[in-house]
Amino acid sequence: MKLSSNDFKHNQLLDRKFSLREGNKSPHLKWEKAPLNAKSFAISCNDPDAPAGDWIHWLVVNIPKKVSEIPQGGPIPGDQLQNDFGKTGYGGPAPPSGTHRYVFKIYALDVDKLKGVNKKNFYEEMEDHNIISAEIIGLYKSKK
Repeated sequence: MKLSSNDFKHNQLLDRKFSLREGNKSPHLKWEKAPLNAKSFAISCNDPDAPAGDWIHWLVVNIPKKVSEIPQGGPIPGDQLQNDFGKTGYGGPAPPSGTHRYVFKIYALDVDKLKGVNKKNFYEEMEDHNIISAEIIGLYKSKK
């Protein structure tokens, strides 16, 4: 499976419109070559360089099997969960300093719907139901 974006290339800078403080738009994402036995998809975006540890910016579950692309800014065809900002949905980059990596990951799952999934058990659920995953990394540099 392959994950790509019209808005950024792997290991390239994200535009400021995707940052928390200057637009907070989710970027375009497209996945290809999903396994035929995938029944749904999920998305995560995290910042492994955050001072507090791996910071969750976005979690989406229950994306229907027929979906293979999300346009910039949505709509988001699935259930968005709470992020580490304490909000539901996308929370863009907001590093306190330096350049951080934002890992966008798509998961092809063996179930139609996940029930009872939340920020605390998301990654455990992905381990239990993931067939294959793919990722693309965007960079964001603090203005400081």
